[in-house]
Order: sequence, then C-alpha cells, then structure tokens
Amino acid sequence: MPLAPSQPWRPAGDADLGDKVMSTDAASGEIPFYEPVGNECLLFEQAYHQRLPLLLKGPTGCGKTRFISHMAAKLGRPLFTVSCHDDLTAADLTGRYLLQGGETRWVDGPLTRAVREGGICYLDEVVEARKDVTVVLHPLTDDRRLLPLERTGEMLEAPDSFMLVVSYNPGYQHILKSLKPSTRQRFVAKSFDFPPPHLERDIVSRESGLPSPQCATLINLAVRLRAMKGQDLEEGVSTRLLIYCATLIANGMPISQAAQATLVEPLTDDVDVQEGLREAVRATFGDD
Repeated sequence: MPLAPSQPWRPAGDADLGDKVMSTDAASGEIPFYEPVGNECLLFEQAYHQRLPLLLKGPTGCGKTRFISHMAAKLGRPLFTVSCHDDLTAADLTGRYLLQGGETRWVDGPLTRAVREGGICYLDEVVEARKDVTVVLHPLTDDRRLLPLERTGEMLEAPDSFMLVVSYNPGYQHILKSLKPSTRQRFVAKSFDFPPPHLERDIVSRESGLPSPQCATLINLAVRLRAMKGQDLEEGVSTRLLIYCATLIANGMPISQAAQATLVEPLTDDVDVQEGLREAVRATFGDD
C-alpha cells in the first residue's frame, strides 16, 4: 500500500549511507489510512506500552509497512524505517565517524537516533541484513533495552517510548537467510496476510478511487492469481499491485493494459506464465 511521505536520512558527507535508510516524522499529525483485519492494532499498542519488541511476518505488499506507519502516527512517535539488504551492516544502523569540514565527528545511524529520540525503529525484511545486525539488536530486545556504541564508548539505555519492530516474508525464507530461534524468541510476533476479500475491495477502492463493484471483480481475479503461488508464480499478487492496477483503470487506462503493467509483468518473466495470467484477466474482465 502507498506509504506516508518520508524523507531520506542522509548524514552530511555520506550520501551512500543515506541511501540505505529512511525516516518518517510522525509529528505532522496525519495518520496514514489502515484498515484493521484482526487484533493487530491492539497488539501493537500493548507491545509499545509494555516495552516489547514486535516481529511481523507476511507476504510482500500485504500492508505491513502501512500498518507500522499508521501505528507510529497514531502513537505520535517518530518512525525510522530501514529497508534491509545484503550490504546493510551494524554500523549503518548505529552510526560511524565521518570526515566533515576537515574534522572527524560521530554521526548517529537511524537505530541510534530512534533510541536517543524515543522513536520507533522498523527494520523491513530483517533477514536480508548481515548477521552482525541481529547481534547489535539483542541487547535492545530483552529487559536491558541497551544499545552499546563501542566506537564512542557509550551505553545508551532506551527510553520507554522506544520500540523496535522487524518484519520479513516467510515465503522467501532460505536456510542462509532466516532468523535464528534465539533471535525470533526475543520478539512478540504477528502473522499478516492479505485482507479478506470484502475488506480488500474497500481498501483498493478507497486508495485508488475505482468504484467498489469494479474493485470486487479485481479482487476475484487476485484470488485466482494467488492460487497459482508455488506453482507457476513465486509470489501471489499483492494488495499494493491491486491498488496500482485500480488506480490506472480509474484514470482511464484500458483494463488489459493496466493489468499487463501491474498484474502480469511484475509477477513473472516467463512468457508462458504471462500468457496464462493474461488469459485469467480476459476470463475475468473480458476483452476491453
């Protein structure tokens, strides 16, 4: 789903480091739209108030990031979102010394800033990060709630308003990219999935402006495409892609072209599978 506006966290003199992380300030007062499916909002609030770290599991594009943005704004806390990847190191999170104006000075990373400011730090797809990242998280995920900064000699104690949230997609788990049981058991966990059809219809309609009846037909198509996961498709169509498709249709693009750009091309490069997806679109919407 679309995210609330965010600005790059970019320390002066280190553009490469800034490209790896994003931060959002919830002080704007606007709460991003999110439609609850179960008890996830209550669980998040309880975890926040009881100072418990939270782990979210679910497929790509099912609303995990929007949910975090919604809750951070609802609680009035600054949100620091980090998109994890193979090159992300512990230093990218905690900070490093940089040469600025002929002088060397320490610049906090997003995790350190979240601890100092009492914000929410969200590590998206945490299993993609290097192993030293999970090591630095351990002291923050037990009753110590500490962040040791070895390079500065500081030992930061997280305030009550600090919260650590991580997520990953179990569908992409690999033996070399999975959370160790010792790490998983440090978190309160919640599984996410795509919303029930009637809720997903309302979400797609609200976000795209496409009338609800047309969105209902789109959701029916999504159910068919998701049934292909694990067979012809590695991953089912996300709610995010459905919103993209509905947005294009609502703004005048023919359904076949909108579906090609959002429900066919992003899902596979296999030409035979693509033709099967196009046939599913034609069977659902007819020829436009």
